[in-house]
Amino acid sequence: MVEVTDGTADYNSTHYRLSVFYDLAKTSATRMAWGHAKDLTLHGATAVAVTPGWMRSEMMLEIYKVNVVKWQAATKIEPHFAISETPRFVGRAVAALAADPDKARWNGQSLSSGGLAKVYSFDDLDGSRPDCWRYMIEVQEAGKPADVTGYR
Repeated sequence: MVEVTDGTADYNSTHYRLSVFYDLAKTSATRMAWGHAKDLTLHGATAVAVTPGWMRSEMMLEIYKVNVVKWQAATKIEPHFAISETPRFVGRAVAALAADPDKARWNGQSLSSGGLAKVYSFDDLDGSRPDCWRYMIEVQEAGKPADVTGYR
């Protein structure tokens, strides 16, 4: 069972997410995966929470008035959008988990698409492996200029 959320348990435990209701929504999916892991283990099932990074979804492309081909133009509006990933990246993460005969090792954990890409060696459509959550802390939140070197 995969709960898709926004932010890893580690990230969400130290970052308040805009309002109490939004914060609760983001953190509860991770807790739900943990709870399901406790219940489903008895049935041989695995439950995890998986978070994509900064998603380059249709909605985000529309907000920045760009398309999938020219998405990088959005970095003129929001430079840190450079770390964004396609929806396929998190899809590949879930597919890799599902195909892993030892997936139970992840039971109850909070995982990210970027972290799973390192373990399972898959790439985003452009051939990169965005590590959004590390980038968010080390670059964006640190007030540094957008630079994905070492994070893609």
